[in-house]
Amino acid sequence: MTKVSEAGEVVKDELDPEAEARRLIALAQVRQYPDPALRMRAHEIEDFDGDLGRLVERMEQLLQDASGLGLAATQIGVLQRVFVFHADPEEEVVTLVNPRLADGSEERVTDDEGCLSLDSVVIPVERHERVVIEASDPQGNDVRLELEGLAARIVQHEIDHLDGILTLDRTTPEARREALATLRPQPVFVR
Repeated sequence: MTKVSEAGEVVKDELDPEAEARRLIALAQVRQYPDPALRMRAHEIEDFDGDLGRLVERMEQLLQDASGLGLAATQIGVLQRVFVFHADPEEEVVTLVNPRLADGSEERVTDDEGCLSLDSVVIPVERHERVVIEASDPQGNDVRLELEGLAARIVQHEIDHLDGILTLDRTTPEARREALATLRPQPVFVR
């Protein structure tokens, strides 16, 4: 998930040239729509081993470098049920393995969402205002999080990624049409 302003615009902090270069390199490693991996359901993780640890380290670094709020393994072509997120870049990145939505509030809120896999597209998506997430940490310990607001929105977005669901599937028909028009490759005319 990418940062979005109150006006619904993708927020691009002013980065120094080195940080901008790292951001572009990180984004080049994130699968972009319509990559088939984005539509595939990730598999449960059974082994909490060094391979998982290395995957998590890579994802945390990509999230930081890309200036994102969340990143699911499917977004880098790995069909494993793990994602990393942070609602505030000043806070530590949280990793959730085999996450599941245990409970969602009846109160739902529509807000604009961006996505690292949807190239600057921002569309309205309705989500639970509060959620309870049950998962494991990278060492296999049980985790239960009660989240609200932006943090709740981010984890719902990332769980959708693990299920092969994109924000395009959760928005209005009009917003979907506009987003698909933006994502459609544009012809290049050469003189």
